[in-house]
Amino acid sequence: MAVVKADAFGHGAVAEVALANGATWIGAASIPEALRLRAAGIAAPTLSWLNPVEADWDAAITQRIDVAVSSLEHLHAISQSAARVGSPARIHLHLDVGMSRDGAPRELWAVLCETARAFERNGNVAVVGIMGHLSCADAPTAPQNDIERLRFVNGVRVALRRGLTPSELHLAASAAALHRSDTRFTLARIGAGLYGIDPAGREQLAPALTLTAPVALLREVRAGEGIGYTHDHRTTRATTLAVLPLGYGDGLPRAAQGRAAVSIRGKRMPIVGRISMDQVVVDVGCHPVQLGDIAVVMGPGDRGEPTAKDWAAWAGTIEHEIVTRLGTRSSRVLRTADERWAR
Repeated sequence: MAVVKADAFGHGAVAEVALANGATWIGAASIPEALRLRAAGIAAPTLSWLNPVEADWDAAITQRIDVAVSSLEHLHAISQSAARVGSPARIHLHLDVGMSRDGAPRELWAVLCETARAFERNGNVAVVGIMGHLSCADAPTAPQNDIERLRFVNGVRVALRRGLTPSELHLAASAAALHRSDTRFTLARIGAGLYGIDPAGREQLAPALTLTAPVALLREVRAGEGIGYTHDHRTTRATTLAVLPLGYGDGLPRAAQGRAAVSIRGKRMPIVGRISMDQVVVDVGCHPVQLGDIAVVMGPGDRGEPTAKDWAAWAGTIEHEIVTRLGTRSSRVLRTADERWAR
């Protein structure tokens, strides 16, 4: 399952590409996300797993979007919607194996399965899958993973004993799919890994995203000049500054200021002063930078440019947050692997 929630982790419209390259399912967090995929022509099996009780179940059922069920309240609302629409809802029962957030508590699991089976018999739902989510998959050897895998297996057994016959069982997301083969059942939900991020930090996955910006302005300044708001940074020598037209409005974290850098003409150069909403200032020193030169803000790192992992370290966060916060002002251009390496 290719997980394309949050605008495909900030990467844009990649569902079609994922399906063309082997994905058999698409995953989205919310029904509105899934509906946008349907409107874009994505007809593959699609699961939405995080919705309020009052969600637009009618639209999900009509568009054949599978939905996760974590509570009796959700199940009743979905069943009522299916009766109204006149078509069974495709559901995945979600068991909380240890996250203590979405997913049905284990003490309510048997009742949820029994109720789902009753609604299945009356034609309002079809239990397509059972799902769970590991809490410590980014630490593959953590004993908690074994505990939660066993909870999932036991939960499946409970469901089968209640007469349910789900065709899809899925527990693993990216980290577990990469490092815990025993957690891969009929599906694995690949989100971060699809974009070259290994949550466990072990695999040498190639980051899929490169963020660039042109040099919009060059100016020479003397030593002691203040840069940007409040003059947090002052030049220590005469130098040349380059202005790039992107900032925190495009997802660059302000928390990275004072540490962040970009790559221009193959050389890393520091961002100086505050990261503003629409622009950053780069100290290019005496390097022969010209107007229109392309600065690589983040990329795969194979040519020395900063990576999303670097930005995460500078901002004190994780790579997932760095890429998903990239704004809509940046154009997305899809490239093949050959085009990427030939850049």
